[in-house]
Amino acid sequence: MGLMMSFMPFMGKGLPSAQMLNFAMGTVYSRFMEKDITNFEDFHIAILDIFNIFNESLPGKHYDAPPRKEIEACFAEWKAAEESAKKKVFIEFMTTKVKPSKLDNTTMITGLVTPPAAMAAKRAGESVPQLRIIKSIPDVAFVPSATVLALVSVKLSRRLFVGHVASTS
Repeated sequence: MGLMMSFMPFMGKGLPSAQMLNFAMGTVYSRFMEKDITNFEDFHIAILDIFNIFNESLPGKHYDAPPRKEIEACFAEWKAAEESAKKKVFIEFMTTKVKPSKLDNTTMITGLVTPPAAMAAKRAGESVPQLRIIKSIPDVAFVPSATVLALVSVKLSRRLFVGHVASTS
């Protein structure tokens, strides 16, 4: 069975065919063109809306929107293009500038370390008289809740720290 599958090109690698990519980009572009785009702000909102739709509907990887300067450059090129070439400009922009978002090491380590630490903290807290109520919380609710809370706090602290560093530079 494995030998047969190895003869099939791109099987299991998740690479879309050119026809599938053209169909997907055509659908995205038609949704993009449904909006009334008269200035850069409308264009920017439409691009960000596309990324929101991608990230909400597709499981797994999420995609980061390109920086504002790149979107401004694409808008200038898109605005100057003829009506027939606008779709080509848009598709080229989406295929070259869209990048999957990457997890930073802090988030990854927090996600790996928090569940065992939450279990250890729960076991230690059960013996403390003031925290006897912790016994009534099931492990299947406590561990994921603690993990999500830790991941949210890491994301918020990273965003605050990065925002603080960017504003002081």
